[in-house]
Amino acid sequence: MPIEIESPEEYGYDKIKYNLSESSISDQSLGSLGLQVPDLKLLYNEHQGSTALRKLVVQGSDELKYKDVLITCGAAGALFIIASSQLSINDHLVVMRPNYATNLETPRAIGCGISFIDLSFESGFQLDLETLKNTIKPNTKLVSITTPHNPTGTGMSLETLNDVVALTKERGILLLVDETYADISYSERLPIAASLGNHVISVSSLSKSYGIPGIRLGWLINKNTSLQETFLAAKEQINISGSVIDEWIAEQVLSRKHEILATTIREMKHRREIVASWIERDELLEWVRPEGGIVCFPRIKDGFEPAGGLAAFYHRLLHKYGTYVGPGHWFELPDVFFRIGYGWPTVAELEGGLRAISEALRDTSS
Repeated sequence: MPIEIESPEEYGYDKIKYNLSESSISDQSLGSLGLQVPDLKLLYNEHQGSTALRKLVVQGSDELKYKDVLITCGAAGALFIIASSQLSINDHLVVMRPNYATNLETPRAIGCGISFIDLSFESGFQLDLETLKNTIKPNTKLVSITTPHNPTGTGMSLETLNDVVALTKERGILLLVDETYADISYSERLPIAASLGNHVISVSSLSKSYGIPGIRLGWLINKNTSLQETFLAAKEQINISGSVIDEWIAEQVLSRKHEILATTIREMKHRREIVASWIERDELLEWVRPEGGIVCFPRIKDGFEPAGGLAAFYHRLLHKYGTYVGPGHWFELPDVFFRIGYGWPTVAELEGGLRAISEALRDTSS
């Protein structure tokens, strides 16, 4: 079944006053990026993606080369290629949860065995290495982790990442690291995970941290030549090559990566503090402070139930207060949790939506 039937674009943006459900920064336009598309020849592009773009993706990494990069149709396309080419009904997957739906739904559709590493609020949504060790089975083919994490915004330490890389290498297991939010880190950015081993696959895109989901541009990175041949074969069966226009736009953006990110990270730090101040003032809510990305995952404190229950709260929040958030069931968790995206709305909309949440929690009307 469709997994995003509750997304704001499906519900209708015109029905929402304060949209705090988005998981990217504000949508950019060609004009806001200072771009005008030239008279490009609309041919089949290089199947792996343009050489210039692939060089930009791994620029700054001494361990990675452009040949290690495959350009895909967004991060979702990369995740589909990896799952569909590497997992079968006889294989086993270990995946962090909560997680982005594509990391869960495609393996389910394939029919492989799945074990979840359920991250808890009490642990700060951190991965426990011993739990991972105990979850791996003889037929485990792939371990899938995400950092910075969606929907919590929490990060993984370099020490933990190195431990996971070493464990999966020792067990002969592929390691998928979803790094979609890695470019917006509020402390030191982790290295591209694929640089740490030939069995590691990094996935990312320009959708979330750069605000251009409309060009459908992502990538996967892996240093294993044989694996990359398989991934390319899968891509060719799906869409042969990427869009010349999309890849040109991506080249222009990544060529200004540091300039763009410096402005974005400064603004997102400010917005994170707006949310932090709100959480501190509202005694009904708690959170784990995000260390990257532009989403967070507050929780309604134990012992409080909104008037009419949680379903009534979300209905009231949307239909009376015009505010849309991502309830916990989007991520297979109870609806006492909800995801807030603080990067997409204007600051005024963010502040208005946060006030609305507090008011809707206390509203006793039906």
